[in-house]
Amino acid sequence: MQNDTIAAIATPQGVGGVGIIRVSGSDAFSLVAPLLRRPSREDIPPVPPTHQLTYRVIIDPATQEILDEVLVAFMRAPHTYTCEDVVEIQGHGGPLILRRILRSVLAQGARMANPGEFTLRAFLNGRLDLAQAEAVMDLIGSQTEVGQRLAMQQLRGKLSDQVEHARTSMLGAIARIEASIDFPEDDIPTPQAEELLPFIEEAQRQIARLLAGSEQGRLYRQGLRTAIIGRPNVGKSSLLNALLRIERAIVTPIAGTTRDTVEEIANLRGIPLHLIDTAGITPTQDPVEQLGVQRSRLAAETADVILHVFDGATALTEQDWQVAQELRAMGYGEKREGQAARRPVVVVINKADCEQVIDVAAIQSFWQDASLVQTSTLTGEGLEALENTLAELVQAGNVSGNESVLITSARHQEALRRGAEHLNAAILSLGQKVPLDFVSIDLRAAYDALGEVTGETASEDLLDRIFSEFCIGK
Repeated sequence: MQNDTIAAIATPQGVGGVGIIRVSGSDAFSLVAPLLRRPSREDIPPVPPTHQLTYRVIIDPATQEILDEVLVAFMRAPHTYTCEDVVEIQGHGGPLILRRILRSVLAQGARMANPGEFTLRAFLNGRLDLAQAEAVMDLIGSQTEVGQRLAMQQLRGKLSDQVEHARTSMLGAIARIEASIDFPEDDIPTPQAEELLPFIEEAQRQIARLLAGSEQGRLYRQGLRTAIIGRPNVGKSSLLNALLRIERAIVTPIAGTTRDTVEEIANLRGIPLHLIDTAGITPTQDPVEQLGVQRSRLAAETADVILHVFDGATALTEQDWQVAQELRAMGYGEKREGQAARRPVVVVINKADCEQVIDVAAIQSFWQDASLVQTSTLTGEGLEALENTLAELVQAGNVSGNESVLITSARHQEALRRGAEHLNAAILSLGQKVPLDFVSIDLRAAYDALGEVTGETASEDLLDRIFSEFCIGK
């Protein structure tokens, strides 16, 4: 399959000024060249110099009909995205035009590319490692400038370099153990624990630095899921609109206007803030409202942080306390000794522009470790303080600066954790003076776990799963 010449539309669906068809493989030049004509006369041109845009018309091979005026670039291997011969045809960005050009290329003998197959070939041909290949999709899908910078950092190989540094350290210990086991006739001395420990500990330090920022990296990539929770008519939808700076949710004085969750993304200091406006959590016999309440509870259960909204202009109600008890039952606001709450709550006292009658002390007594912000969605009071509070939650307990690359992928995080566990087991075995071949097994397992990050030890199933998530044409 890798020897096939593949083709696909490389630009998004829809109408645009320019659309691109990408062709890659050993026959790319010979398949595309017969479809091109010089506009002035009907001869078949030679292949132009590599990496040079040339003006041509492109024809339907069956009818000789001119399909479009195009700019075409023939790019010789290995200096291409896939390290294969590549042709890129830039035509007008109409969907029908691009589909007809693509059909003409396929009729010449090319095969339709699978999702992510161009990047897969770049990986298989050694232009990118697996972490860099995954960064391509992160770069395309970035929702903030910070996310884009992190993806570019990974694409440039900074993560791979640090992972490789840890693997090199492990290999220093593995080589010493296995040399003494495999070549006893050469009188290679058996390495002692004090000789092996520096290599293992250096790998541990490198993995620890990477894992230290993994949660923050995940937030920069996936965003902070923030559910706006409260009883009906406390101003949840108004708060969503205020944070988005647009009128996204319908707001009326009538309780129960929101009957379903409404999700939008705001940019919070470079982090995608996934705001989820929810229906008020309240007992109801209305089957539609019951569905809305169920979805509100699901949003609360899957959120990273809760904005528990109260109406500051009214006294606390039984429904307010029912919502608070439900959130507490989900584990929100629970604080471990010496640590921030695992599932944090930010209390929002809304309608600060009105006379305040709510019992703030009672709320603070219940949510003892929660931040409390008073806001007015009418005047904008307190919104900046609320954003600052959310930003502080993201930064709490995480690394900052450029000392360590931020891990943004759950797959990378899991591989690093497995590597760390095997290194811990290797050190434990050394301390217990078990035979060194058992220590070597754990070191090899750690080495292979980190190899999954860069793809050196990735299985075919893992590659299929990763690249199937890519768009066709990339």
